[in-house]
Amino acid sequence: LSSLRFALNCFYKMSEISEIDEGFYSRQLYVLGHEAMHRMGSAKVLIAGMKGLGVEIAKNVVLSGVKHVTVQDEGMTTWSDLSSQFFLKESHLGQNRATCSVQQLAVLNPHVVVADYTGPLDENLLLQYQVVVLTDSSLEDQKRFGELCHSHGIKFIVADTKGLCGQLFCDFGEKFEVLDRDGEMPASVMIQSISKDNPGVVICTDDQKHGLSDGDKVIFSEVQGMTELNNMGPVEIKVRGQYSFSIGDTSALSEYERGGVVNEVKQPVLLKFKPLSEALQDHDLLVMNDFGKISRHKTLHLAFQALHSFVKKEKRLPGLWSQSDADYLLNIVRELNEVAQLEELDEVTVQSLSFTAQGDLAPINAFIGGLAAQEVIKACSRKFTPLQQWLYFDALECLPEENIQTHFISGAIGCELLKNFALMGLGAGDDGHITITDMDLIERSNLNRQFLFRTRDIGEPKSKVAARAACDINPQMRITAHQNRLDADSEGVYDYCFFMGLDGVAAALDNVEARVYLDGRCVQHQKPMLEGGTLGTKGHTLVVVPHLTESYGPAKSSSSNAIPLCTLKNFPHRIEHTLQWARDQFEGLFKQTPENVNFFLRDAAFIKRTLDLGDTEALEILGGVWSSLHDMEAGGQRPKSWEDCVRWAHCKWESLFNNDIRQLLHCFPPDEKTTHGLPFWSGSKRCPHPLTFDPSNTTHIEYVMAGANLYGQIYGIKGTRDFTSIRGILENVHVPAFTPKSSVKIHVTDKEMEEEKKRECDDVRLEELKGKLASPSLKSSAQMYPIDFEKDDDSNFHMDYIVAASNLRAENYDIPAADRHKSKRIAGRIIPAIATTTAAVAGLMCLELYKLVQGHQKIGSYRTAYINLAVQYFVMSQPNWNAPAFPLRGTLRQCGSGFSFGYRGKFSLCINAAMMTEAAVTFECSLEVPDVPSSSLCSYSCCL
Repeated sequence: LSSLRFALNCFYKMSEISEIDEGFYSRQLYVLGHEAMHRMGSAKVLIAGMKGLGVEIAKNVVLSGVKHVTVQDEGMTTWSDLSSQFFLKESHLGQNRATCSVQQLAVLNPHVVVADYTGPLDENLLLQYQVVVLTDSSLEDQKRFGELCHSHGIKFIVADTKGLCGQLFCDFGEKFEVLDRDGEMPASVMIQSISKDNPGVVICTDDQKHGLSDGDKVIFSEVQGMTELNNMGPVEIKVRGQYSFSIGDTSALSEYERGGVVNEVKQPVLLKFKPLSEALQDHDLLVMNDFGKISRHKTLHLAFQALHSFVKKEKRLPGLWSQSDADYLLNIVRELNEVAQLEELDEVTVQSLSFTAQGDLAPINAFIGGLAAQEVIKACSRKFTPLQQWLYFDALECLPEENIQTHFISGAIGCELLKNFALMGLGAGDDGHITITDMDLIERSNLNRQFLFRTRDIGEPKSKVAARAACDINPQMRITAHQNRLDADSEGVYDYCFFMGLDGVAAALDNVEARVYLDGRCVQHQKPMLEGGTLGTKGHTLVVVPHLTESYGPAKSSSSNAIPLCTLKNFPHRIEHTLQWARDQFEGLFKQTPENVNFFLRDAAFIKRTLDLGDTEALEILGGVWSSLHDMEAGGQRPKSWEDCVRWAHCKWESLFNNDIRQLLHCFPPDEKTTHGLPFWSGSKRCPHPLTFDPSNTTHIEYVMAGANLYGQIYGIKGTRDFTSIRGILENVHVPAFTPKSSVKIHVTDKEMEEEKKRECDDVRLEELKGKLASPSLKSSAQMYPIDFEKDDDSNFHMDYIVAASNLRAENYDIPAADRHKSKRIAGRIIPAIATTTAAVAGLMCLELYKLVQGHQKIGSYRTAYINLAVQYFVMSQPNWNAPAFPLRGTLRQCGSGFSFGYRGKFSLCINAAMMTEAAVTFECSLEVPDVPSSSLCSYSCCL
């Protein structure tokens, strides 16, 4: 009986863990995946220290979805805590920080148990957890608890911030297995040919680069001829080019004929870590993130150790801008360097750290806290490459430049930015003000990464709730919340007067078009702009300073990523193609056609405007309108009942997945040859096969169910999800017979398709449609109800239709099907998101804000950032200089045999006349710009 109870208990625990709330974790699941989330769902994490950095880490970890989080702190809330700890308020003064924070943390995620602990750290406490994070801790505690965790297999993380500097350390033990080092989708490409040689060379089709690296392993499938490859295990490859690689000896295998798919097989990586006491002496374990600061960060490794010595002796941090304390700290660092033997000791950095160490800044906490929380996720999930083992970060460029004037900035921003703004005091002065705008309402999927929102806020405007939450953090903030889209239509609100009343703009937009538009408006009104974005674990930041740095610029063309129309229509070979095809079907059937009908019913000029589009497109649109207005008995497609909707869905199934494929194979049989005598169905062209409808097949009946319900919705007819009822109706549905036609022309390329559109179409049919639609009786028809695609509502049949239609078409072409989760990401064009990256990017943006507020005019003070938390990739670089466009107005002075040109004190142009004609002087010139290295500049060849 006890064994049975134990087994049942394990079963219930496993069942509990296996259930992932996909609505809540929607965007994060696309970053981590289900397996990693399952592993996180059993992890217990201890986070010590609930000041600004500790609460930032705790917030991100709770949102991520581990099983249990305990926050520990012995300290009481003080006034200084309120500038960095966003869950503490004046009413908490004198109370324990962990106790005051635990309830606020708990409401962030209903699936995570959050507890507080107010006693001191000890061995018994730490041994209860799989991951331990120390913040605001002494070096002695770091060494002592680091040894304990290392010896017991507990993942150990140390995070610390002092002023404008931050530190991060990880120790995941003697053997830590990473199951997925980068989180990227495994490469999958189609094969053009395979040589019979040693080594054998695989040539991929030219529609997609393989993206593989030397040493990667792949498996083969669907190869015809050299079929031995299909049964081999993972094969190691060596890259030969963007579309080719070698795989070893294939000389003894059969001759390659056609087809085949290569899929990357990700291999686990085993990592070894040193305990903190050993890693302190190993400078090779420092991960560099700003290659202009290598010596600075090596110095910071010693300076943070020296700070611990200073605090241990003086019982305090160095005084603000105290030269004597800075000199004392520098002497300690020099002593440490007698052992470390750094080639270059950055003494200015040590002094700057001493001057500012008492600072506790929200942006630094946000950045280091985002990184630390991501390391917790790696420790729990075994996904992504952990930090090995030290990382230092500084933003000392935020310190004042000489002779500057302060100005103020406001902006429309996301939750993390607004939280930081509140803690920084932005918009909290008498003349300060922040305007935020977001047209969206809060959805459940937002709660996992936009921590200012709660369950009670679902359905409320984002901007309104975010403004209220920010004011809860800092009641002195002055915020106005709008619900406007940022585009040309809102220029009546955001006009010249509005922009001239701003000191700057912060952009947290989710699409390129909106960024380009806002950037253009900022350039037009000469306002600085902070811009940032994320994609899963990847993030970027950009600061635009008028007359100093380059702007965001125009949108880059994405045509290279567009799927050719002929591929979608006739020759899909990836699940992305079938999903886009299914999405196009949805838009055409359930949105565009109903909209066209409604335009026809209320707009007398609709037919004329449609004819102006061209005969081919007009024939398609007008034909759809006519059939949608006529009952099925009269040869149209308008249903009168639910049964008619089921009938329509079944007939549509037969048309798409049987008849159209049979017609394609009639035009291009499986053994078809090209004009060069090669197989037509080869390379990226998969030879399809028609499907036979089976009401007992789940995918078949789900397509009919979803299609019938959506078709009913656009006509105002109520449907059902009852499969038994639907199958009963299907028994009485007659499907018309189909015979392929030899007169049908199927286009092989997009060029053929475009040329066909230019030719004359069936004028007789077009005139016939115009006559039929001229009937006055049609104008009295009932309006239709177009459907806007909504991916996040599982009850609306939208994703049911997309998934079924895509997988049926994939079955036609022998393409592996995609589950609902993957289908939703691709068809819904979902941007993967996780709270850790969002926090880190917002922190970096706000560090640039410090510089803008102070009016920094040296381009070397600013930073553009590119980060990938999955693989510890950090690039902080100076922004590109904003080279002015010619012509310019300035002073041209003779200088020897040439001329010099001065422009607003920004640069000088050294000109050597090379050729003179009556029309122009052609010359070579070089630029000299203060504070800009020559490697960042260009040589110009211009005509005046």
